[in-house]
Amino acid sequence: MKENPVTWITRTWVVAALALFCSILWGSAFACVKIGYGLFSISVSDSGSQLLFAGVRFFIAGIMTLLFGSVSQKRLLLPTKAALPKIAVISLFQTVLQYFFYYIGLARTTGVKTAIIVGANVFIAILVSSLLYRLEKLTAAKVAGCALGFGGIVLINLSGLEGLKLDLFGDGFIFLSTCAYAFSSVYMKKYSADENPVMLSGWQFAVGGAVLAAAGLLMGGKLDGGGAAGWGMLMYLSFVSAAAYSVWAALLKYNPVSKVTVFGFMNPVCGVIISTLLLNEKGIFGIRGAVSLALICAGIYIVNRSGKRS
Repeated sequence: MKENPVTWITRTWVVAALALFCSILWGSAFACVKIGYGLFSISVSDSGSQLLFAGVRFFIAGIMTLLFGSVSQKRLLLPTKAALPKIAVISLFQTVLQYFFYYIGLARTTGVKTAIIVGANVFIAILVSSLLYRLEKLTAAKVAGCALGFGGIVLINLSGLEGLKLDLFGDGFIFLSTCAYAFSSVYMKKYSADENPVMLSGWQFAVGGAVLAAAGLLMGGKLDGGGAAGWGMLMYLSFVSAAAYSVWAALLKYNPVSKVTVFGFMNPVCGVIISTLLLNEKGIFGIRGAVSLALICAGIYIVNRSGKRS
């Protein structure tokens, strides 16, 4: 007898395996975006080109997602009238706000620090889901786990006796990007109960990508001189978004927010490893970086154990 797909995708080992697949793709994006900036000669101060780069990436990702979904489901994934406002809300948080802050912030900080700060999305998503939308219960163990995770994020920004070393337009923007993503996870969970998650993913990427690209062009952005390598990198990053977010959306549709997002600890782990290898950012991945990651992972473990007891 064929297994019910809803039951199949709720198995913990399936959630873990698919979440790991997403994390490896997302982890590679931290370094690949910075490499893409170099291929297109986009400077740290060129916010217009950074947003244009992001917009083109996500518009292509939206087209990829819709084409794949339409072929696999043997029908055109067109939004209904009721789905349009849902697409607009998800696009605002998932693509426009998240990547407005992400692309500008990433140019002003390291890939390793970005990967670790992004790890906060696990905790923020749980807080938003519990306190604002009452989708699950906030327990003392979850609070303790969140505290450990944020402790790790603070630690990675400590520089000797100088205390907390934060750059508003670098680390600060990455953190705001993380908050936007946390809200988008909750909205995807809510809206995918009645809508096709692949359809929502594809259209929100296409709409959000067009908005970001338009903003980048208005700010004087351009993509010149990237060549085959530059556009190849853009296509890879588009695939990362299309594949990873569609799988993540399906996981959120059939599982509690905490059960899915708790596996997001692999995002900073994969991001740190890949950024260290590709960007030669070894200096930051010393004892402080290792302890920071340990705190983040410990926090997620506590949250996960709390969910199992519940």
